[in-house]
Amino acid sequence: MLKTKDPKIYNLIKKEELRLKNTLQMIASENSPSKEVLEALGSVFNFKYSEGYPYQRYYQGTVNTDEVEVAAEERARNLFKVPFVNVQPYSGSPANAAVQLALLKPLKSKIMGLSLAYGGHLTHGASVSFSGKLFKTISYELNKEGLLDYGKIKKIAIKEKPDLIICGATAYPRIIDFKKFAEIADKVGAYLLADISHIAGLIVAGVHPSPARYAHIITTTTHKTLRGPRGALIMVTNKGIKKDPNLSSKIDKAVFPGLQGGPHQNQTAAIAVALKEASGRSFKKYGEQVVRNSKVLAAELKKHGFNLVSGGTDNHLILIDLRNKAVNGAIAALALETAGIILNKNAVPNDQNPPFYPAGLRLGTAALTTQGMKEREMVKIAKWINEVINECPQILLPKTKGERKIIWDKFKKDIAKAEKLLKIAKEVKFFCARFPLP
Repeated sequence: MLKTKDPKIYNLIKKEELRLKNTLQMIASENSPSKEVLEALGSVFNFKYSEGYPYQRYYQGTVNTDEVEVAAEERARNLFKVPFVNVQPYSGSPANAAVQLALLKPLKSKIMGLSLAYGGHLTHGASVSFSGKLFKTISYELNKEGLLDYGKIKKIAIKEKPDLIICGATAYPRIIDFKKFAEIADKVGAYLLADISHIAGLIVAGVHPSPARYAHIITTTTHKTLRGPRGALIMVTNKGIKKDPNLSSKIDKAVFPGLQGGPHQNQTAAIAVALKEASGRSFKKYGEQVVRNSKVLAAELKKHGFNLVSGGTDNHLILIDLRNKAVNGAIAALALETAGIILNKNAVPNDQNPPFYPAGLRLGTAALTTQGMKEREMVKIAKWINEVINECPQILLPKTKGERKIIWDKFKKDIAKAEKLLKIAKEVKFFCARFPLP
């Protein structure tokens, strides 16, 4: 047993279980998978090598592995209503890398995606990412209301003529109009990639429109609102195959051997289990509740005087701009963690702060909803968040890195002893006992 063989790691696992049990999990990109998903993830498929694709492997002994991968592919095709799926990407970033390698020419082709500073993802063309280093990039931003400005995006696309347009975000709380993005991409002859990593589960549940009719390619992680293991899918739509009949083959070759070696078949098995769970009626109800919870939480936060990017939310995610509270996002996130509320600091539109000390917070309701929380609980959680922020010192962080570190280190020591926050942490712990993890 792990307890006797490696007590250090065993104890750390138990500590993590306790942390999850006693705190509110509100990071928008996290969720709690079922026991069945974790059972598949920890199965004997952990140690099976299976380079290649079903029935065309470079290793023997893959008869059962092939069936697992075929089942995952079939379930994904049915769930997202697409003709082709690759289930092998290790995670979301490799999935986006594979698509770009399949479609684009390094140092020549151009990507157009949402700016990282406005809620886009690193792999959508950020200069510090492979996407920004290997390809020419151009970004679009949100308007003053924190919304996608499709007219302006169209003008940029016509001027820049990108080869690939990416729609999707890591911190955008509103519905994405895939049809408008498709019209823009079609006008300039670009491929349209819809990265639905954050909203895949909401799409399956029918509470967010699907890009299947409009995009050429869809990528998604499987561990956020889809509630599976860490992993990813690349899907090619009928529109994509019509644009390029060889697109599916190009994607397969970009994943293997272009980018990856042997797939993680335990991950594939767990993805298959999660996809089956997502096809049931209870998952639709889950997705609906996620959005209801998010809307109520947003409304309650506004009552407490919080400014929300775009004014609210249509999905599982809320982005708070703390500048009117005169509290830095990094300080707020650490204070909230002390109080048992786990979320993350995040940049907001027109944020002038350095990335490690941004002006905002990002939070979500997917994991809370998995634990059975509903609208009434969101009211309580908003009240706690407000109480914590009111306890945060209005620290003006210096511009120089060295001076910031001195103030930051002192704050970390002081906040860990804050009586009001520790009192809230006890209340949160008692509250969480009513909503056990799956």
